[in-house]
Amino acid sequence: MTARQIALDTQPRRLQRRRTKGWRAPDGAVYVGRPTRFANPARIIRASNGLIVQWGSDGGSVGVWPNEAEARCYATEAFRVWINQPGQADTLLLFRALLHGRDLTCWCPLPAPSQPDHCHAAVLLELANDAGQ
Repeated sequence: MTARQIALDTQPRRLQRRRTKGWRAPDGAVYVGRPTRFANPARIIRASNGLIVQWGSDGGSVGVWPNEAEARCYATEAFRVWINQPGQADTLLLFRALLHGRDLTCWCPLPAPSQPDHCHAAVLLELANDAGQ
């Protein structure tokens, strides 16, 4: 089996970016965090009363969460709802074309085994590689 065949048989995955000396993203991987066009408009901001989820860089707060897991879950689902809106159809088509078959990187922590992945990059992976599309 050639390297190309192995690459085609391998499912794209989400990788956590690192600042560790020597860490490099695999060839062809795409960074989808800020400030790229693929970034999640829902931001998680630390505040004295908990974690605030804000829509956009200057948008209003949509809630306060006591822990990071719940805030990430909300921000991820907000992204999923937003990207699937009819008004985002062209954006979704573009993202699918640009991200299909690629590994995606961002700063979100990876989930524990058998736990859901609360990261918009996981949503992008799912949407870009959906066989039904």
